Amino acid sequence: MQQREEKQLDASVESLVTRVAHLKGSLQSFIYKLENEYDRLTWPSVLDNFALLSGQLNTINKLLRNEKTPSYKSLVIIPLLLSPDRDEELAKLTEQRVPVFSHEIVPDHLRTKPDPEVEEQEKQLSAEAARIGPEAAQKQIQTLNKLCSNLLEKLNNPRDDRDSETSALRQNKPSFNLADTNALVAAVGFGKNLSKCRPPGSVAPGHTGQAMTSAGPTMQQVTIAGAAGHQPGMSGQVTQQQPGQPGKMPSNIKTNIKSASMHPYNR
Repeated sequence: MQQREEKQLDASVESLVTRVAHLKGSLQSFIYKLENEYDRLTWPSVLDNFALLSGQLNTINKLLRNEKTPSYKSLVIIPLLLSPDRDEELAKLTEQRVPVFSHEIVPDHLRTKPDPEVEEQEKQLSAEAARIGPEAAQKQIQTLNKLCSNLLEKLNNPRDDRDSETSALRQNKPSFNLADTNALVAAVGFGKNLSKCRPPGSVAPGHTGQAMTSAGPTMQQVTIAGAAGHQPGMSGQVTQQQPGQPGKMPSNIKTNIKSASMHPYNR
């Protein structure tokens, strides 16, 4: 009976080691592709690698749950030989991770319980959980479930949430300043807040015989007849148009025009 159990244990361990080696090879191959062939790696290929890893993990789980597989939890590993010297065979089996099987390494690799620090933290968490009453625990569970449900809804409908948030931002936050827009329209359409006086020396070249007069919001242009090289006495004096009489020429401009037309050089 004992020999049969030992054979069954050896066969299950050997099968488990084989499955784990296959999983290890798949992981190494996938990591190599991610590090060295990322420029040629496609998303379908990544999904295929994940599917392969998932299938191998499921196979290991099925093997562990099989009725013929002994319960490894009831088994204990006892070190038979400890040595501070380097063991080449052990280093080869562990891929140089454990080159020595000494008193310093054995407690870490053959530990069946967590570290003392982890055990202390676990005790503190258990004591805090015991102090919470059933009602308070139920409320915390309901709150956690609600948070998880809201998170799942956001993850399942990210596009709808983004569209709604974008439309809400567009409606609530205007992209223009109404006061600046009104000021710009008033300046362009009605000349509001613009300077009404032309700066000195702003008359365009070649129009020395023309003068611009301002009469409130309108402009009147008066042309003095005569040659370009007119005499000093012919320089017509331009005055502003009297307010309240639009379109009427001042009397002094009429006199200057009449005297210019009667000048001997213009006959």
